[in-house]
Amino acid sequence: MPTYDYQCEGCGHEFELFQSISEDPQRKCPECKKLKLRRMFGTGAAVMFKGSGFYQTDYRSDSYKKAAAADRTSGSDKSSSETKSESKSTEKKAKKESKKS
Repeated sequence: MPTYDYQCEGCGHEFELFQSISEDPQRKCPECKKLKLRRMFGTGAAVMFKGSGFYQTDYRSDSYKKAAAADRTSGSDKSSSETKSESKSTEKKAKKESKKS
């Protein structure tokens, strides 16, 4: 349910009201009791996403997407010798750890 902004054209009183989208706009001012209340344009019916439960990749900026794409391409550009040396060092670490156990 959205929050709507109201303003009285009679006394100038302004306030926010939390009400259903399907509800009719209020007409009577709570301060001066005149029927001059007007609902203001604003973010009243806007949807706000708060809290967890959304994917981190939703609504990423273009700069983030470009940097991620550059990281992926630079990762796939490794030469075969770099890949071989990395796999050898990983194997050595695994052997050392197995000897310790």
